[in-house]
Amino acid sequence: MAVPLYRSYLIKGIKFNIKAQDDVRTTQNSGVYLLAHTMQVASAKDKNPILSNMGFYGVIQEIWDLDYQKFTIPVFRCDWIDSSGLVVDELGFTLVDLSKIGHRNDQFVLASQVKQIFFIDDPMHRGWSVVLSMPNREYNDVIGDEVLGDVIIECEPFTRGMPNVDTFDELVGELGSQNIRGGCEDIWIE
Repeated sequence: MAVPLYRSYLIKGIKFNIKAQDDVRTTQNSGVYLLAHTMQVASAKDKNPILSNMGFYGVIQEIWDLDYQKFTIPVFRCDWIDSSGLVVDELGFTLVDLSKIGHRNDQFVLASQVKQIFFIDDPMHRGWSVVLSMPNREYNDVIGDEVLGDVIIECEPFTRGMPNVDTFDELVGELGSQNIRGGCEDIWIE
């Protein structure tokens, strides 16, 4: 029995395409990101492995639908970017070289485990693409709903950390008391 292959697949209201489908469209829906909790070692002789999260970036090449009679499981076969083709620039953007394919022995991932991402050509670094994560477009809108329905926009920050922010005490120390109003009582509003 052959496994059904698809060019596009709707999963939890998110449309995923294979790379060949994206090549003939103006929209891009074939980029995926997998966050895996994995054991990492520094070398083959490392006796102290650590457990941590590791991210993998990939492009969907095939969409399989595994049929188990009572249920089906969508699976993506992806070209995963090798770690040598991944850098974070000085502004916190993740850049990938889509030509550096790795992890060829482990190309498959459950569709429910990935997050959709987009690759934008980087004009400053030829051959590299910037990874962008956008809010998901929900395609399973109910007919007769409002024009926009319930719109919730969630954007992730470009950087992974918070910038340094001066605390109130540090500001008071620098400015002295020249900008602080004194001699006031608190006013409680009920």
